[in-house]
Amino acid sequence: MTESSALDPEDRKIVTLARSARARNGVPEGAAVRDETGRTYVAGSVELASLRLSALRTAVAMAVASGATSLEAAAVVSEAESVPAQDLDAVSDLGGPQTPVLLAGPDGTVRSTVSAG
Repeated sequence: MTESSALDPEDRKIVTLARSARARNGVPEGAAVRDETGRTYVAGSVELASLRLSALRTAVAMAVASGATSLEAAAVVSEAESVPAQDLDAVSDLGGPQTPVLLAGPDGTVRSTVSAG
C-alpha cells in the first residue's frame, strides 16, 4: 500500500480525479490518465445495453479523441484487486509498456502500481 501523501503530486491528482469520477457518477470504477503535455482525462465505467467499457479504457479513448499522442501515467479507483489485461493493453497502446498504472481502493489508497506492458 502507498500512502496518497507519499505519491508524486501529479499522480496524487489523477488518483483524486479518478476517485471523484467514481463517486460523482455512482459507478463501480473511476479512472484518470495524464498525457504527455500534462492534460488529464477522467472517466467512469460505461455500462449500456450495447456498450460496456471500463473506466480506464474510456479515459484512454477520451485522451485519443482529444489528440493525445502518449500517456505519462494512469490511475484506477476500484474495489478490484487488479487491473484487467485489456485495460493495461489500452494504456500500453497509447503510452507504451512502461507507463505506470496506479490501482487505488475507493478510499484513494494506492494498493499497487504496475507497468502497462
